Amino acid sequence: MRRLARLWRQQKLAVIGFAISLLVVGFFAVRIVISAIYWSDPAHLMQQPEPWMTPGYIARSWHLDRHEVTALVGEIRVDGRPTLARIARERGIPTDQFIDTLSQELRALQAGR
Repeated sequence: MRRLARLWRQQKLAVIGFAISLLVVGFFAVRIVISAIYWSDPAHLMQQPEPWMTPGYIARSWHLDRHEVTALVGEIRVDGRPTLARIARERGIPTDQFIDTLSQELRALQAGR
């Protein structure tokens, strides 16, 4: 404990920097663990598209490259997080129709692999 107190007195900036770096590493370690637990659940794999999903979520769920899903969805002109509902609304297509078409395209893409 004396060493730590002496280090604090002599190298405050280094101790603060080290503590901040430990917090950042801890934050990303927790994110990785949570992500690994979430995506290892079979219920999250090859999920049928829903209005709240984003193209990135679908890509991860179906084990596809984001660019492949973006090619299926088409050009995205929505600001922020482009959910399927927002993309369909922006295009003037009913959400259910957009999702049905996307589901068929995803199944065809997956079958072609």
